[in-house]
Amino acid sequence: MTDTNGAAKRKNAGGLGLALDFGPLLVFFLGYKFFGVFAGTAIFMVAIIIAVLVSKFRLGHVSPMLWLTAILVIGFGGLTIYLHDPKFIQIKPTIIYLLLAGLLFGGLLMGKPMLKYVLEAAYDGLNETGWKKLSRNWAWFFLAMAAANELLRLQLDFDQWLTVKTWGVTIVSILFGMAQLPMLMKNGLSVETETPPVPPQG
Repeated sequence: MTDTNGAAKRKNAGGLGLALDFGPLLVFFLGYKFFGVFAGTAIFMVAIIIAVLVSKFRLGHVSPMLWLTAILVIGFGGLTIYLHDPKFIQIKPTIIYLLLAGLLFGGLLMGKPMLKYVLEAAYDGLNETGWKKLSRNWAWFFLAMAAANELLRLQLDFDQWLTVKTWGVTIVSILFGMAQLPMLMKNGLSVETETPPVPPQG
């Protein structure tokens, strides 16, 4: 039996879905600004747990990406607090980006565009060629973001890194997602579909 109700919830998540994807990072940014890096990290951990619970009970589904992010935030956040070293929370995005890139490239090698299984409900009418191109483009994007995160964390202090991570990466990701629209439209994306979501970030 098809989970039509679950798919409909995910498709119509709208602002709630965006809040679940980017909200915890914004909370981390604010927590750091007001309380410092270690208290901010603890707040980040609580925020990601709340995001998982809200996704489960409001949308009826927790995406694999949100699960992965939550596990890494809690794991690396715990190391950051326990060892009193902020580099662990800075490394977390690099690991997420590399895992995502590896998953997408691996799927393409097997002929399976992995984004199709995560975002299908949001891309009505997109054909197989479109899914492959979308997965390929995001794979390269995530690989570039992993390299950029390593460069930034080594060159900037924590305050500068977090500012770029919170605002710069979010804006770049949204712009990159919007730049995919012409290709998506050429490959069957319904003209009635709202602006497609951006895959969640690290």
